[in-house]
Amino acid sequence: MPMIDIDWLKDHVEVPEGLTYEQLAKDLVKVGLEEEEIHSSQVTGPIVVGYVVDATPEPQKNGKTINWCHVDCGDEWNETDEDGNKVPRGIICGAPNMKAGEKVVVTLPGAVLPGDFKIEPRKTYGHISNGMCASERELGLGDNHNGIILLRQYGFSEAEYEALKPGQDAMHLLHLDQPLLEINITPDRGYTLSYRGVAREYHHSTGAAYTDPAVALNEKAPEPADYQPGTPVDIDVEIDDNNPIHGVPGCDRYYARIVKDFNPNAHTPNWMRRRLIRAGMRSISLAVDVTNYVMLDLGQPMHAYDLDKLEGPIVVRRANEGEKLTTLDGKEHDLSVEDLLITDSPNGERGSRILGLAGVMGGVQRFCVLAIFPILLLGNERGKWKMKHFFYIYYPAHLAVIGAMRMALEAVAG
Repeated sequence: MPMIDIDWLKDHVEVPEGLTYEQLAKDLVKVGLEEEEIHSSQVTGPIVVGYVVDATPEPQKNGKTINWCHVDCGDEWNETDEDGNKVPRGIICGAPNMKAGEKVVVTLPGAVLPGDFKIEPRKTYGHISNGMCASERELGLGDNHNGIILLRQYGFSEAEYEALKPGQDAMHLLHLDQPLLEINITPDRGYTLSYRGVAREYHHSTGAAYTDPAVALNEKAPEPADYQPGTPVDIDVEIDDNNPIHGVPGCDRYYARIVKDFNPNAHTPNWMRRRLIRAGMRSISLAVDVTNYVMLDLGQPMHAYDLDKLEGPIVVRRANEGEKLTTLDGKEHDLSVEDLLITDSPNGERGSRILGLAGVMGGVQRFCVLAIFPILLLGNERGKWKMKHFFYIYYPAHLAVIGAMRMALEAVAG
């Protein structure tokens, strides 16, 4: 279910200073967006910015090389030597990307990470490690565990990076100290899967000033030149639905735009990365992150392709009998002739290569009745019967009835 971040929500609607997530939940339930849960952070500090003063590689008998590091964590958090002077903390780090001169995220003794992992001083590899330099996965910020977080590569601008000081609160910097509101929506309100939709509903509930981001963006966008037949286009797109369902095409328009002169290796800005992670999505790359961000913000699904690997025209078509699709996880799937595909045309073979599955249309109505039982189990497990549970049953049940009527009519007609 959608995760609502007040910091993102206020891009589109005015919210009172100091608005709490509890009050936000009360405001949204007035317009039927029920609170599922307010998620508090699974991380507690102290967690600070650290500057790696030195990192000495030390090969071990087991073949592993660890780094014995001294990390400046600011006067408040640094160690005190025998003479009473503040000195950088000694920390063992096995990450391959650890090196001197980097700013990192340091979890200090007393911090607790997801999974109730407590940070304490401990003797290891012949040293006392007085803290830990953390990875994304250890902080619950993503799946990356190939190395520690290097803040230089975390999407901060040059000025923002230079402004980071040892000892600065990294909990607040990375929004680890902020809760999130998870809302529960019914299937007829898919528009509230986007911040645009939730902001509009908050406006209806409270009367707060709302700016539709789509309208605002359209006002900024340049007016397109009048299109004339024969005008060169970025890439040819054809829609060829030879199997419309009940005479209705599965796709009546497809927009494609070429974006050039950007660095695909550039890091996603920190603010965007943070918002995506808090929305429950992984930060992957700049191009992918931008498309996911637009989807969450405006409710418009998008996909980015590498132009060097595309061969036009792009053809939106139905799957052919016996056609298969290999997904990103390496699994092969049999396709239905009702499946809608996005394809391109390598070697001049029109629509021969599948780029993606645009929509899964077959079989939903016939299996929806099976969803009622696990939904009821879910409701009983939570121990609370609410109006939303009525809709959990109502929607699949009425779709099942419609599906049964359709099959009966098809049988009579056939």
